[in-house]
Amino acid sequence: MHIAIAGNIGAGKTTLTNMLAGHYNWTPRFESVDYNPYLEDFYSDMNRWSFNLQIYFLNKRFKDVVEISKEKSTIIQDRTIYEDARIFAPNLYEQGYMSDRDFKNYQDLFELMMSLVKFPDLLIYLRASIPHLVGQIQKRGRAYESTMRIDYLQGLNEKYEKWIADYKGKVLIIDKDNTDFQGKPEDFQKITDAIDAELFGLFPFEKQEGMGKEV
Repeated sequence: MHIAIAGNIGAGKTTLTNMLAGHYNWTPRFESVDYNPYLEDFYSDMNRWSFNLQIYFLNKRFKDVVEISKEKSTIIQDRTIYEDARIFAPNLYEQGYMSDRDFKNYQDLFELMMSLVKFPDLLIYLRASIPHLVGQIQKRGRAYESTMRIDYLQGLNEKYEKWIADYKGKVLIIDKDNTDFQGKPEDFQKITDAIDAELFGLFPFEKQEGMGKEV
């Protein structure tokens, strides 16, 4: 199976990926943030580096999807290829950080890739407010994130909500503002109970009106 965790910057994707991988003995795949050659340049000059950054992410994520499709074990993935193309690239384009020409080339490349990609067996979306995200970003203290604008985060959050509302696969939504899966064992158990019901139970949660089961 392919399980994927989605959410805005600072939502807790890596932490939950680690915890679920340990709980279920799944194989984790993490987003390569620390080794991204464009990330620091991007946060310093978004106009110059946005296209380069998004092409880098798209390339890495597509390689991940191809490799995941060949795996025999269950994979849990930190962030999906859909988030790059449906959220991050359009947000940069609409905020003026990516040109019409670059955005069109990016979208054409993504649509070609999608002909070879299928939905994860389950998508877990971490929904979080801007104050929560800012608090988590400040707590982890990455220098290159210190110049991130609030309107950039807000634009991403709005696009996440629209994407999840239109998402066609199985989705489990976690209210991160009111769920401390790292600090409260009972909160983590609620998540694993919901995953068990969705993947293994007799009565899986059904997605209604474009959304999914919320924890």
